[in-house]
Amino acid sequence: MNYYLGLDIGSSSIKAALVEIETGKSIGVVQQPEQEMEMVAIKNGWAEQDPNDWWNHTCEAIKRLKHDHSVAPSQIKGIGISYQMHGLVLVDDNGNSLRNSIIWCDSRAVGIGDKAIMK
Repeated sequence: MNYYLGLDIGSSSIKAALVEIETGKSIGVVQQPEQEMEMVAIKNGWAEQDPNDWWNHTCEAIKRLKHDHSVAPSQIKGIGISYQMHGLVLVDDNGNSLRNSIIWCDSRAVGIGDKAIMK
């Protein structure tokens, strides 16, 4: 049997789904972590997350699906990814994140946007 792996990388959790290619049947879905991920809000209106948390939770979700459904890596023939659109991840030359990602619900630049629209 062969499968597609779907990943939804959100700000509250990572969801991973395994779909049987031949039938289109959903074989399994997991959420990682099982509770909502933490958000860093150093100041009122700020919203950041550590990109390493997204990676670690994604890896754990895939491991759980493979284990729970006895799927070998060679059986996964395609991967689809959806991701929170407005989360910038800054990385160094080695691909290591340099800081927390400012995510979609951060509002620290609202004043700048308001000024730009008024001009």
